[in-house]
Amino acid sequence: MIMRFTSLCRIFTPALSLALLGAAASAQRPVGIFDSHTDVGRVRRPGSASYDPQRQAYLVTGSGQNMWNDPDDFHFVWKRLSGNFILSTRARFVGKGVEGHRKIGWTIRPSLESNSAHVTAALHGDGLMSLQFRRATGGITEEAKSLDSLPGADAVIQLERRDGVYLMSVARFGDTLATQEITGVSLPDTVYVGLFVCAHNENVVERAGFSNVRITIPAKRDFVAYRDYIGSNLEILDVATGNSTIVHRYRGSFQAPNWTPDGKSLIYAQEGRLQRFDISSRRAEVINTGFATRNNNDHVLSFDGRMMAISHHAVEDSGASIVYTVPATGGTPKRVTAKGPSYLHGWSPDGRWLVYVGERNDEFDIYKIPVTGGQEIRLTSAPGLDDGPEFTPDGKYIYFSSARSGRMQIWRMRPDGSGQEQITNDGFNNWFPHISPDGKRVAFISFPPDVPADDHPFYKHVLIRLMPIGGGPSRVIAYVYGGQGTINVPSWSPDGKRLAFVSNSAMP
Repeated sequence: MIMRFTSLCRIFTPALSLALLGAAASAQRPVGIFDSHTDVGRVRRPGSASYDPQRQAYLVTGSGQNMWNDPDDFHFVWKRLSGNFILSTRARFVGKGVEGHRKIGWTIRPSLESNSAHVTAALHGDGLMSLQFRRATGGITEEAKSLDSLPGADAVIQLERRDGVYLMSVARFGDTLATQEITGVSLPDTVYVGLFVCAHNENVVERAGFSNVRITIPAKRDFVAYRDYIGSNLEILDVATGNSTIVHRYRGSFQAPNWTPDGKSLIYAQEGRLQRFDISSRRAEVINTGFATRNNNDHVLSFDGRMMAISHHAVEDSGASIVYTVPATGGTPKRVTAKGPSYLHGWSPDGRWLVYVGERNDEFDIYKIPVTGGQEIRLTSAPGLDDGPEFTPDGKYIYFSSARSGRMQIWRMRPDGSGQEQITNDGFNNWFPHISPDGKRVAFISFPPDVPADDHPFYKHVLIRLMPIGGGPSRVIAYVYGGQGTINVPSWSPDGKRLAFVSNSAMP
């Protein structure tokens, strides 16, 4: 860190006055999800901010001598927030830059004063990642340096306030996050939060790009699962670039999007009903499933897209989940499984079989059954939860999740249950493998190790990861606040270029 020692008397020229007045005037316009933007401190060159609504990305420019010691100078794109929140983005410097300690990232401040108390997650031009903070107005900046250095990186930066504790989580995009926290910094409940750029040189303007920008209001600490819900975001992820855009928001709960084979729509579960969301018009409509109005999030389309299998909690079976089939355009469901609970997850490519997880005699195992119904066939019998079965597009394997080795990991087997083998083996709990249409990759969701292996709860920090079909190194393609309902069912686009998933945040 380069510390700054300057005279108390700064040069304040007419040109600088005009620049500040211009910046103040431009600061009154909202930018994307932010309320406004402005220069903070004394800057010779005014900053700016623009928003690309198609990519949901921001370009921010800023000058300023530094963010250190007792004053800060930078350009700030901000929003007023209260309570707990999670700030996350992918950030990168645009251009080679001048100073090694130019800074970009998130900052949280009670005021727009240069010497305000703050907590800041700052990516430096030389790759240093630092959690900086000023405990009181006019105090000296302190810092906790991350062990991760991200020179020239496309960086993931998260800054969270959790009941007065501040946590910074960072990674090179594609890697898992490294987290550190600070306590003892007391900021008021209502604060300014937002993105910033500081040039570390008052004669220079630096630029930074921010994508995947999310301001998340998490669930309350005392929420009750399956009774208390927060809002839902339907997101579409470009797998190649990692850029994700929100295409639909709802203040209640929807879960588990399927992509239709024509690539035009997404089907998801919302409060017991199934909805078809038209991607072009951004409109959703209820699918007629007759008496089946208590559907959970386990639903799958046949490979040809003509039929849909659903899991409905049947009153006649004491509310147990039962598998049915119904035309994809809607109609009267036809019962498939005689026993419950049965939670559907996969359809064979030849259209003949459904695979699901069933609880029988207090054990959850994977079963298959003819689409027309009949005798179910048990495929797994190892102790521990088995869940989320899905056929590969060539029909040669069924991938599934199993906790038999201690943590939930990805496994696969032949369609007759033979040749069961573990594919992942890491410190996460890995759920719901989804095979790309070309059969070469597997996307899955990873829960942190502090979550029980046999649980996939709502409202957690989770990762969506991608690995080769036969296993091997995986990379993160999305950093998500979600969990249950995020990616429970097959959600690849038919061209294999995109994934649909659900993230969560409380909404006004």
